Amino acid sequence: MVTSMTGYGREEAENEQVRVFAEIKTVNHRFCEYTIRMPRQLLVLEEKVKKKANQYIRRGRVEIFITVEGESLVSKKVKIDWDLADQYVGLMDEVKGKYNLESSITLQDMLQLESIFMTEEVPVVPADLESLLMKAVTGALENLKKMRDLEGQELASDMKRQLEKFGEIVAGVKMHAPSVIEKYKARLEIKLAELTDGLIEDSRIVTEAAIFADKCDINEELTRLDSHLQQFSRTLTHSEPIGRKLDFLVQEMNREVNTIGSKANDSAITKDVVEMKSLLEKLKEQVQNIE
Repeated sequence: MVTSMTGYGREEAENEQVRVFAEIKTVNHRFCEYTIRMPRQLLVLEEKVKKKANQYIRRGRVEIFITVEGESLVSKKVKIDWDLADQYVGLMDEVKGKYNLESSITLQDMLQLESIFMTEEVPVVPADLESLLMKAVTGALENLKKMRDLEGQELASDMKRQLEKFGEIVAGVKMHAPSVIEKYKARLEIKLAELTDGLIEDSRIVTEAAIFADKCDINEELTRLDSHLQQFSRTLTHSEPIGRKLDFLVQEMNREVNTIGSKANDSAITKDVVEMKSLLEKLKEQVQNIE
């Protein structure tokens, strides 16, 4: 099955305390590359999320966004810097002694010293949060897969149409190619007759025609094109990622078409070459989106 590298999936899971949202986007990329954004307290689960995603995605640029609503993922605790507090109290006692002050240090005085109080955040992971997270991620991946598979089917249908047109042109070139030699031989006979007043040797014409036929022979290129077309069609039915193989086949087909264009000394074949290159360009664009 052909799978597109472009897709989007979203899912959520919740219990009485929290709701987890998972959003996944994918676009085409040469390799498999991840960007995962989630609350800092859940980063310990990042590798598990990636491992689950690898079961669904084997190629493409992947962006995963995890958000949590409900109970806070952190609790705050206030701590006192006792060493600093001792220094403040000691200095206050020194000031009282030096200036013979009678007032005593009160709790209110200490509360004014904000620098001795520190707020510390402690991670809090609500019960079942990991299972909720993985449930949301799995659901988002399933939705993503549906979208990628659906677009892949459309890509496959379009490529099959392009391949069919391409194959028809190749078949036409095959039928037309032998006549190129005969036309050249006829033109050669007329030209030589004009130059030699009709006194020409058949062996010379045969020799010149053979040299021309060797230079413009495209049977080998046409045979390879047929092979590539068959491989392309078979590859579309494979279950594993096929994008790179299809990209290679398109490059090889383009190489053969370029060779045919440089060899074939014929306006009709040249026109067919232009049409084949146009179809290959369309195939190449589609292949870039296939996993």
